[in-house]
Amino acid sequence: MKPPQLLLLVAVFAACGRDTVSGPDSTAAGTIPVSALKASSAGSFAYVSNFLTGNVSVVATSTNTLTATIPVGDSPEGVAFTPKGDFVYVANAGSTPGYGTVSVIRTSDNTVTATVPVGSVPTRVAITPKGDFAYVTNLSSGTVSVIQTSTNTVVATVPVGPRPAGLAITPNGGFVYVVNVDGDNVSVIQTSTKAVVATVPVGDNPIDVAITPTGDFAYVTNWVPGSVSVIATATNSVTATIPVYGPYHAAISPKGDILYVTQLLSDAVAVIQTSTNALIATVPLTAGSGPGVVAFTPKGDFAYVTSIYTGTMSVIESAGQSVTTSFAVGESEGVAVSPKQVK
Repeated sequence: MKPPQLLLLVAVFAACGRDTVSGPDSTAAGTIPVSALKASSAGSFAYVSNFLTGNVSVVATSTNTLTATIPVGDSPEGVAFTPKGDFVYVANAGSTPGYGTVSVIRTSDNTVTATVPVGSVPTRVAITPKGDFAYVTNLSSGTVSVIQTSTNTVVATVPVGPRPAGLAITPNGGFVYVVNVDGDNVSVIQTSTKAVVATVPVGDNPIDVAITPTGDFAYVTNWVPGSVSVIATATNSVTATIPVYGPYHAAISPKGDILYVTQLLSDAVAVIQTSTNALIATVPLTAGSGPGVVAFTPKGDFAYVTSIYTGTMSVIESAGQSVTTSFAVGESEGVAVSPKQVK
């Protein structure tokens, strides 16, 4: 059983011309409503890709104030910061017919300083811990583009499985884990050789992957039958399978103790304790919002969850596992929070 086109990421809509449900226009400037928001990680910013309007919203996490709107390419999705927070890389799934680009934003002035051509329908981007390379999955090409950040040029193109989507890099920078939606597996790329060194079978239609801060485990969301596979990175074998209804995207807290999994079909976020691999809570979101991507603040005190359908951002306080506020940005499949103060 293959998932609906939506579950192959909103990039497919850009490629196939499908319609999405319209929501608030992310280009509207001004102050975003705040409700019961406690002090968050000081000085950090959330960069949110808005796929319908082709731009990125910049939100100050301390006040949830919109500070900038940056035009990028068509149908932007994946967002990633360099380790120092000085640049943001954005995968534009529909920049040109059949091919895509990556926009490079300088955070000091929120200016696009480079546009890098990559493969067809780039979806997600991850940056190595040293910040020297950005890895980009090309959903329709079945490849991963490797961008050297010092020159913003593609230095390698790595064939992986069919329809690669989510990816994550181990904390030591040695390996990149890439989920292949139609391959029902995970490709492991060795960064020193830029070649696939292992292929790990998981559940059907895996969509995203998150790696613990220690690098010991990789968590993979499987749309069918509704589960999360836990891969031991030392052996590249699945050591546990956690039932989760409608799992979409995943993020692990900075401490590594909690895994958040967005549940697209039930408008909720599943909370998994990594020490036991047990589901310990479910955080309900606005009905019909269609939660997309989730990202933690640097301290792990809050998590930001995008909405595919309604264009709202939900903020979860991790201590109480509850939503403290929600506000309008745009229909989004990408968010990243700066690792430190960038302005």
